[in-house]
Amino acid sequence: MLAALEATRVEHDFIVEVMDVDSRPEWVERYDELVPVLTLGDEEICHYFLDEERLRAALRQSRSPRLPTLSARQ
Repeated sequence: MLAALEATRVEHDFIVEVMDVDSRPEWVERYDELVPVLTLGDEEICHYFLDEERLRAALRQSRSPRLPTLSARQ
């Protein structure tokens, strides 16, 4: 998923935080069977594989004055 995200940077600028699901019990409970998971804030964008259409839509709707930060939970 991370390699596919890099290709999307041509259209949109964003930050990617890679997070270990096993580092927090609440993430294990929520995402254990879904990794990798891509989120933007509280919004889950996709699981397993990058959904470029949903990612683009989420980035277009982002209202933050800062660069959007995506969380790639693995």
